[in-house]
Amino acid sequence: MSTIERLAIPDVLLFKPRKFEDGRGYFMETFRAAALAEAGVETVFVQDNQSLSRQVGTIRGLHFQTPPAVQAKLVRVVAGAILDVAVDLRSTSPTYGRWVGATLSAENGHSLFVPRGFAHAFCTLEPDTVVTYKCDDYYAPASDAGLNFADPTIGIDWPVTADKAIVSEKDARLPLFAGFASPF
Repeated sequence: MSTIERLAIPDVLLFKPRKFEDGRGYFMETFRAAALAEAGVETVFVQDNQSLSRQVGTIRGLHFQTPPAVQAKLVRVVAGAILDVAVDLRSTSPTYGRWVGATLSAENGHSLFVPRGFAHAFCTLEPDTVVTYKCDDYYAPASDAGLNFADPTIGIDWPVTADKAIVSEKDARLPLFAGFASPF
């Protein structure tokens, strides 16, 4: 059974599974719907995604989907390690515009639950990092949105400077938080 830690933004949850190790390797349970339900999360996941980032310092995000195709995500790493980040975009939330993060790795087996109404991003800490995540709604290109990972207003403490980060052209052009009109 996993232990569950509520981060500084309490709706973002860090799941820490028990790992059983011996001379052969290890076994751990990486997902249990009942554990989410016990934590108050009634999410039903409908899509799994996976990405490979070859270089350390690769940043993907800050991504989110707008209504009607808003997504919650359950993120974990199957190879390598990341700093995983969630930014609260819920306009009525006391933590609006704030971020929380956690280190997820293949070694620690932790998973981060990112609720609906949050932007999500990660930065790779090791080469050839593979990230997998469950989503509770399908990818919808018309709802695809994001914010700039290096936004000074949000102020994420990335492990790489913005000029050294490896980002897609699309992510580099994402808008800043100033003037953002939250759909949440």
